[in-house]
Amino acid sequence: MPNLVVVGAQWGDEGKGKVVDLLTERSDLVVRFAGGNNAGHTLEVEGRRLVLHLVPSGVLHPGKQFLLGDGMVIDPGALLEELDALAGAGLEVGPAVLRVSVRAHLVLPYHRALDELREGGASALGTTRRGIGPAYEDKAARRGIRAGDLLHPERLERRVAAALEEANLRLAARGSRALELEPILAGLRAQGARLAPHLDETSLAISRALAAGRSLLFEGAQGALLDLDHGTYPFVTSSTTVGSGAPLATRRVDGIIGVSKAYTTRVGEGPFPTELVGAAGEELRRRGREYGATTGRPRRCGWLDLPALRYAARVSGLTALALTKLDILAGLERIPVCEAYELDGARLPDGAFPADGEDLARVRPLYRELRGFDGSLAGARRIEELPGAVRDYLAMIEREVGLPIALVSTGAERQQTLIRPEHLS
Repeated sequence: MPNLVVVGAQWGDEGKGKVVDLLTERSDLVVRFAGGNNAGHTLEVEGRRLVLHLVPSGVLHPGKQFLLGDGMVIDPGALLEELDALAGAGLEVGPAVLRVSVRAHLVLPYHRALDELREGGASALGTTRRGIGPAYEDKAARRGIRAGDLLHPERLERRVAAALEEANLRLAARGSRALELEPILAGLRAQGARLAPHLDETSLAISRALAAGRSLLFEGAQGALLDLDHGTYPFVTSSTTVGSGAPLATRRVDGIIGVSKAYTTRVGEGPFPTELVGAAGEELRRRGREYGATTGRPRRCGWLDLPALRYAARVSGLTALALTKLDILAGLERIPVCEAYELDGARLPDGAFPADGEDLARVRPLYRELRGFDGSLAGARRIEELPGAVRDYLAMIEREVGLPIALVSTGAERQQTLIRPEHLS
């Protein structure tokens, strides 16, 4: 198995969890490299539904090792709740299985309080209110608390006290009460005692795995269009979501797989050129069960957006696509696809994707229609066995984006997936 990176190629929620779960079977080590518990990956395996937020999505495979990497922000309480839930489901994820980077930053109660205040105001961005943005702000401001601080109680107290003083000033400026230091420290001491056996220098684990010839799978969070640098700013997340964020990506990674739905969805605020409003959007949401795995919020739904997908492929350095939820389009007589944008009466050239969100909100999507298809896709074992209209749809995407489709999901279950191994590297 080559060393692969899996990232989202839309606004998140593309089905990366299923893709990572599937590819974990062929990998030895799975590394989550960015984001926090604002991500939600839903797995459906043998009739069991499991939603993960921090633990990598391949955890159902025995005999594998999993890392939470340097670039993540981790809510220690949320991670322990997730490990407890897995244990309750009969899956013990001990220190030998899950290692947590000492360099990863922590999401603390004052981060969640700040996030909640901001999202309740006029400048709301539609975040998950999990404290992710404020945690990354503290990281950039060099006052963040890292997982390794849990191993040093005196250092932890000193650093949390300084960070809380600054956080309380920001809370007071918004009319909220100050948070007390001791309850936060008490929680961190208890959480640190449980997490200490998991803490590690994960870059060493990655290097050792590579030296031993083991195969690595890097798991991203959210999608390229939510990237802090390349996404639809300011309606983005607070971290990198593209392939270059993976450790060692430029040197030892063989391929970067971008996951896209066969249509498009978005959660939260921000421009969405192909969004369907009214009954059409509700119908696509109903078909796809489009509700956020983390928040339960209904996702905004629209047709496949090729200009956005081309842009995501470019900034993520994708080498192949994985297409999910193809089965949701079954039964449609015609399937519209956005092939280009028009802005102020002029068609934008191929490859153009407006950098400013206000311009993107003003574009008019230009559609072409493809013939639809009927019936279940579950009987197909190879992409070549899919109905002609489905193969035409896939070929159109490959041609327009300029990338091969390495994997097609035809249903929610693990086995409802068609793979072209030759395109995985």
